[in-house]
Order: sequence, then C-alpha cells, then structure tokens
Amino acid sequence: MTMQTFHLPDVGEGLTEAEIVSWHVAPGDTVAVDDVIAEIETAKSLVELPSPFAGTVGELLVAEGDTVEVGAPIITVVPADETPAAARDAHEPTGPGQQPEAGGGSVLVGYGTGGEAKTRRRKKPEKPVASSVGVIAKPPIRKLARDLGVALGEVAGSGPAGEVTREDVLKHAQQASVFRNISTPEWPAVREKEIPVQAPAAAPVADDARVEAIPVKGVRKATASAMVGSAYSAPHVSVWTDVDATRTMELVKRLKASPDFADVKVSPLLIVARAVLWAARRTPMINSAWVDGEDGAKILVRHYVNLGIAAATPRGLLVPNIKDAQDLSMRDLAKALEKLTVTARDGKTTPADQQGGTITITNIGVFGMDAGTPIINPGESAIIAMGAIRQKPWVVDGEVRPRWVTTVSGSFDHRVVDGDAISRFVADVAAVLEEPALLLD
Repeated sequence: MTMQTFHLPDVGEGLTEAEIVSWHVAPGDTVAVDDVIAEIETAKSLVELPSPFAGTVGELLVAEGDTVEVGAPIITVVPADETPAAARDAHEPTGPGQQPEAGGGSVLVGYGTGGEAKTRRRKKPEKPVASSVGVIAKPPIRKLARDLGVALGEVAGSGPAGEVTREDVLKHAQQASVFRNISTPEWPAVREKEIPVQAPAAAPVADDARVEAIPVKGVRKATASAMVGSAYSAPHVSVWTDVDATRTMELVKRLKASPDFADVKVSPLLIVARAVLWAARRTPMINSAWVDGEDGAKILVRHYVNLGIAAATPRGLLVPNIKDAQDLSMRDLAKALEKLTVTARDGKTTPADQQGGTITITNIGVFGMDAGTPIINPGESAIIAMGAIRQKPWVVDGEVRPRWVTTVSGSFDHRVVDGDAISRFVADVAAVLEEPALLLD
C-alpha cells in the first residue's frame, strides 16, 4: 500500500512555521492536484494550500489551531489508483504510538522531509456555532466569520449564486465596534470574583471569565517583533504640520465626476500618495535605508518608490506596497490603491506584496485621529501619517473662513536623514495638499 505524505512547505521568503487555520478536506475525501486542502496563516499572510497529490485523503496529521514547523508532515494521501477502503486501513495505527508509514510519493520543491510534526497546540475556545456545511462562502469570508464569531449557518447569502458575502457577515455581526468589525459581547453576569493572592504568578487570571488570553502568533507576532526591532534600533524623530487641504478636496470631487475615473475609487489618499512620491523625488534621502554589514554600515538610496500603505485587517496590521509607484499615472495609482485595499480586506495579501517597501503611508484619519508618531516600517527610513480632514476656521487673506484642514505627521530614522531634510519633505507633502497643481511640475 502506497501512502503519500505532504509536508508543510515554505510558502515564501524563508518562513519557518505556520498555523493550520482550517482544513478543507477530511479523511476519505477525494482530492485532485491543486485542490485547496487547507488554509494556513504565516507571519505575513493567510494562504490557501494546494494539494500536490491526487487521490483519497488518508489522515490529517495536524489539528486546526496548531502551529507547525516547515517540513513537518501534515496530511497523507492514498494515490488515485488505490481504494478508499485501503486508504482507511493504511492510516490506521498498527500499535501504540505508531504513525502511518510515508510512501515514496513525489515531494514538491522546498517541501522538506521533516519527521514528526512539531506543534505548539493551544486549547481552542468552545463556542456554540451553527454548522457551516453546505454554506457557499470563500475562505476569506469564512475566516472573517470566525474572527467576528459569526456562525455562517445562520447567515443568509446575498451573492449571485447564494454565496455568503463579506457584507452579509458584517451585517450579521451584532453590536459592531466603531473602529473594528468585531462583535461586542455582554459583560459577564458575575460582577466580581476573588482571586487568591497565593495563586501561581503565571496563572492569576486563568479562571477569570472577564479576561481573555490571546496567543501571540502569526501576523501579530511578526508585527510585534518588527515594531520592537524598529523602535529600539532606529532613532525616531517625529514632526507634523497643519495644512489647508481645501483644494485637495476640490480636486478629489472633480476626479470623482470625471469620466476617466468613473470606474476607479478616488479619495484624498490618492493625492497624499502622489504628494509623497513628489516630495521623495525632491528629497531622495527620505527614500533610503540604513544597512549594517560586515564591512560597516551604509545607506542605500533607492531611486524608485515601493509605496507602502498600512492596512488594518481582521488579522492585524499589514503593510503591502505598490511596486514602482513613481512610474504610475494618477489613474493607475488610484487603481493600484483600490486593488491593494480590497486584497488586504479580503485576506488575499501575499508575502511578496509586503516585501521591498521603501516608504509607508498610514491613514489614521479613517479612525478619526488627527496626528500621531508612527513607528517606521523595518527596512525604511520614513512613515507618513495622514490625519482626518475636517472643516475648521482658517485665516485666508486676513479673514477667518471655513476650510478643510488636516495634519501631516511622520516619523523618520535620524541616522539617515537630518532635521532639515525631514522638515523639507513634510513641508513638500503639505504644499501639494494645499496646492495640488504643484504635481504638474
């Protein structure tokens, strides 16, 4: 009896582990080559894992929620010419602690030949949910439903084929938070609970229903590591300035009404992005990076811009970037921003989308914030924060008038850029927002 074993691959960029988020198959199911068998979460992305084999699923060697090292066996498949009955016999252990024997099946490049799966299992919270069997929904929608605590079996699909859409899931989620699409649970019925002071230090709140312990893994783990590394290795300096963005708002209104932009989403972020590209061209050191090497430190000045856009997603903070943004027209940049946003929202951002960024924009204005001191994305020297655009009194030609006002703020690596370059760059971004006609330069 031949048994093919599929080992967890490195899905990109030298990652060492991934979490099995959900299995799309069960023992006895028939699979074809490239059928999606599981959804996994790495430190950077949510990835659908295709099968390299065709046949019948023998055994799932890893449970949902487990974190598995690259190269570890995760599933066995009986070749297509074997019978399902033989598949069940093949993966049934022959003695205490024995595992089914892996056959000589083909292994995809980079999939490794690990032994026993090394996992760190967490106890998954039990919560009553309606069955989602038979519900038509894409993997990102199922992941969103899990994040929101929504039972897909209770959601009526509004898609053309009756599938559950993202909007269906969000509408079903009750008591949505203002800033996050997550449900807000009721306070527990128990008002107070005593905790013995002699309880072990590691678990003083383990039995407190008011406290939830969230494992730090995946995107959150990677983000935390990157932010700590950046904050303590790059000396940050932050600056900000207020700006009259009335003409920017007028331009956005004209572009929305233009036939050339009829099929593209236009927002003030588009003008901010063009402003950053223009300002970076005038102050190239802003688009540089500090690199420590064996032969000493050096500064890499990039003559291209991979423009990062910080995106808050149900999985955490992602920073995909638009490659060679400096070469894009206004319309093409608008299309790229729209694609980036939709891809991040639907959980389709790939590791490649997040690599190679040179400068980042974080739009904190969508959360109602005016300014901030963001942490620089690793490998870059600058991050610009765009605040909310509000109508405020503003002095124009000696008179107080209502104008659309915003704040441009940013953080910079002081090893790479000095105060004059930092100030000049922020002033240039602000100048474009005040007078977008500068982009004609």
